[in-house]
Amino acid sequence: MSSESLKPAPMLCRRTLLAALGGAGIAATLTACGGSDDSSSGSSDASQSSGSGGGAALAKTTDIPEGGGKIFADQGVVVTQPTAGEFKAYSTVCPHQKQQVNSVADGTITCPAHGSQFNAADGSVKKGPATSGLTAAKITVSGDSITLG
Repeated sequence: MSSESLKPAPMLCRRTLLAALGGAGIAATLTACGGSDDSSSGSSDASQSSGSGGGAALAKTTDIPEGGGKIFADQGVVVTQPTAGEFKAYSTVCPHQKQQVNSVADGTITCPAHGSQFNAADGSVKKGPATSGLTAAKITVSGDSITLG
């Protein structure tokens, strides 16, 4: 065996690795931010984003069970009805390890990842490992309609 075969293989230095990852991140950001500017096509969607101040419609009040709730995963919000006519909303992101809560029953919102449980009335921790409650989300109840924001 020669002494060359005993030398360890060269490893990437941290600086090289960080530079490569940073370059990939910049490329991804520029790609995401470089939306198409179709002003030459004659069509524009600007009138649809006219800042009316209203939020996205989530549900009817009758869709949210009393003592329970409903998860709107696409909007990242869980809406609960702790008592009749009282509606609350929270982020679906569990503060423990940023997993998504997936069920609401009997006044409890549950995260499947590690079993954290939260009070549907105020978002506080009922059972860990989470040490902080769910973040409140803003909803508006108008008549029988619940909207986000």
